[in-house]
Amino acid sequence: MSHEIKESGNSDMNILIVDDDLELLDQLSSSLERKRYRVETAANGEQALDKLFAITYDLILLDIMLPRRDGLSVLREIRQAGLNTPVLMLTARSDVEDKVKGLDYGADDYLSKPFSMAELMARIRAMLRRDGKRDPILSAGAIQLDTISRKVSLGGKPLNLTIKEFSILEFLLHNKGSAVSRFNMAEHVWGEDFDPFSMSNFVDVHIKNLRKKINSPTETDIIRTVRGIGFIIDESI
Repeated sequence: MSHEIKESGNSDMNILIVDDDLELLDQLSSSLERKRYRVETAANGEQALDKLFAITYDLILLDIMLPRRDGLSVLREIRQAGLNTPVLMLTARSDVEDKVKGLDYGADDYLSKPFSMAELMARIRAMLRRDGKRDPILSAGAIQLDTISRKVSLGGKPLNLTIKEFSILEFLLHNKGSAVSRFNMAEHVWGEDFDPFSMSNFVDVHIKNLRKKINSPTETDIIRTVRGIGFIIDESI
């Protein structure tokens, strides 16, 4: 029942998508509209600024590489103008300097291309829940995950996670409070390489190994199994 309430409430949320890839723009618009978000689009930086100074949005999906005005320039201008709308940067770049510069300009989060729709929706839900508070740190209990430096700590002590373990934990934290199916988890971590027939137990094996590393002896399990669905990190943790 709560899931249906969340979905129907999305119609109150205005999202601006800024990307010069028209095929991706159409795909993102359709996916978000199916989730009942109200969507506007812009294909270049100048068009984005025109819309941002004319309409109030709840969230902005902003590509870095744009014609006329790049994404970082757009971001810097709206922050200097006092617009505090949450911004999720979409980028093919993996360089940490770009991410740090974006945070300095006021970005709330980053999502590297290519990405799955399940991950994008999780990021959007998490950002809207944060209500515009920009913080690259995701947490649950004594666990802290830095989405920029990609470091994880338990009680202040660094944890050594594999790339797959980090991706699983980050995805669950972004989707905190909502159950994540095994299929969506596999799509996020392995992408198109995932074969549900030959790799059906991969998620469970990695979850088991991850639990061994992140569970504190004094706390309950951070990652809880939801029978018949997948996994969840409860909102209360």
